[in-house]
Amino acid sequence: MYEGEVTVEGVTARRATLEQIPALLEAGLIPVLDDPEGRAVDRLRPEVVVDAIMAKRNTGTRLTDAPLVVALGPGFRAGRDCHAVVETARGHFLGRVYWEGEALPNTGVPGEVGGATAERVLRAPADGIFQSCAQIGDLVEAGQIVAWVNGRPVQARLRGVLRGLLADGLEVHAGMKVGDVDPRAERSHCFTVSDKALSIAGGVLEAISSWLNRAIP
Repeated sequence: MYEGEVTVEGVTARRATLEQIPALLEAGLIPVLDDPEGRAVDRLRPEVVVDAIMAKRNTGTRLTDAPLVVALGPGFRAGRDCHAVVETARGHFLGRVYWEGEALPNTGVPGEVGGATAERVLRAPADGIFQSCAQIGDLVEAGQIVAWVNGRPVQARLRGVLRGLLADGLEVHAGMKVGDVDPRAERSHCFTVSDKALSIAGGVLEAISSWLNRAIP
């Protein structure tokens, strides 16, 4: 959204308006709309809607939004809020499709990556405007300052590669997640699809394929 266009593993997404969608799809690009309230759903009337907001709660998705509505993670019940729920919690059930019931509840504890959980997450030390002094892909050390908020430092708690970081100029609140450090320290992981994302995307594809198979006479 901030860079306008990004390519990951050969797939390019571009920020777009509603009117630009047909041309971008024809060109093989993925259009991304600035549409936080999802108003384009009513205008586009898609066959499938996937709620990937990751708010860990339902922020307004309805079972009637499309012939197939898929939601990711906790906060949704299949048959009430959506048709299918895809598990997002790391572990044995990651990527599993539920046509009944809900995903595992949110534990509030980040999943383990390279032996680290909560300590890999960077959080704002105060309310204010976020300003970074490092960038995604940098190797950082424990205690290193990677950003500032209202004159207070955001410090890495362990050694690793800076895998996630907010854009400069955003307003944040104390305790808000502003980035994360990957202790595996593989810089290429910052620019390729993660194992978790692949599993969740595979679950979404499974849900769509299963629905299509049932929908075809």
